[in-house]
Amino acid sequence: MTDTLLSTDVSALDAADPLAPFRDRFHLREGLIYLDGNSLGALPKATGDRLAEVVGSEWGEGLITSWLGAEWSTAPRRIGDKIGRLIGAAPGEIVATDSTSVNIFKALTAALSLRRERGVILSEATNFPTDVYMMQGIEAFSGGRVKAVTVAPDAIVDALTDDVAVLLLTQVHYKSGRVRDMAAITRAAHDVGALVVWDLSHSAGAIPVDLNGANADFAIGCGYKFLNGGPGAPAYLFAAARHHAATPVLSGWFGHARPFDFEEDYDPAAGIERFQCGTPPVLGLSALEVGVDLMLEADMAEIRRKSLALGDLFIEHMQPLCDTYGFELVSTQGHAERGSQVAYAHPQGYQIVQALKEFDVIADFRAPDILRFGLTPLYLRYRDIVETVERLEKVCATRAWDKPQYHQRAAVT
Repeated sequence: MTDTLLSTDVSALDAADPLAPFRDRFHLREGLIYLDGNSLGALPKATGDRLAEVVGSEWGEGLITSWLGAEWSTAPRRIGDKIGRLIGAAPGEIVATDSTSVNIFKALTAALSLRRERGVILSEATNFPTDVYMMQGIEAFSGGRVKAVTVAPDAIVDALTDDVAVLLLTQVHYKSGRVRDMAAITRAAHDVGALVVWDLSHSAGAIPVDLNGANADFAIGCGYKFLNGGPGAPAYLFAAARHHAATPVLSGWFGHARPFDFEEDYDPAAGIERFQCGTPPVLGLSALEVGVDLMLEADMAEIRRKSLALGDLFIEHMQPLCDTYGFELVSTQGHAERGSQVAYAHPQGYQIVQALKEFDVIADFRAPDILRFGLTPLYLRYRDIVETVERLEKVCATRAWDKPQYHQRAAVT
């Protein structure tokens, strides 16, 4: 943290914050400190009205005519183009559709179709599980032609050999928050003839992203974290225009060139629409669009500046707790490599996160021992950071975490 930030009262920081007005546009209960927006974003106040309009008017009154009249059928492309403005994609390179896992499958198999002479999908061993699970599923289905390989995080570049078809990598690691150099790694992959699929689930809306500036091939991401699209919100898929000839393996009817001709044989659409599959989930897309529109109103450079300042403040105030109670910082202090979260390891990490709820702080836990604190600049205040550490100190000092109910692991953590 800079000396200036250390010596400045947090109330003054909040008063001078250009993003402060955005907080009033979210439903946040008074007294609650929400540090889990990197897992599920807060609810924009406009979302309820928008969904009521979709349900009551567009669905209730317009019925099936709303596929055209309310532009339901074009929502995946329209929202995809809006997301593209956040992450450096050109119009027609992103479609909002399906889930993150399904889009990983589509992107990986599209990349494999462009590198048929190769058979290795490469990733890091600590990647988010669904990414690796999809790799393993493709390996199993391929009957041995495709091999899923994971290596240590720092061994990725050295593992890029001429048998690698595609590298699947998360730009911001879900546990540590470590930020990968997208341009450098993409360049290293291209140097050996491999393609790259980037997982932007903890990037979009959190840090500046420039897909085309990095010459990225494919990317996927979810809509329910920093984009505030709601639980289970549709995800999105980016395919660089130069890869739109890739053969989709999930050849669903909305990816057909003429879906309403109901032809017997699949003929993929010419552009990004070929990466659609089934019927668009209109309710989910409508909620997602509200979150994306809200994000587009904010200055991404200012979001990043505040995110880093919030993280610096958190790390500084946590140092006494590290010394006294044994928390270990696992996020980097370096700005270039830190995403919009701060993570600590502690043997009682799960119990502490649960006990924090008693003190009106919601964070989250990632096995085996990580406490993860998401930093969402649109609705998080500087004073929230200081109060979080104060409440966390009370949890530790009183051993509030040591209650019997907190030693029973819940199904969702």
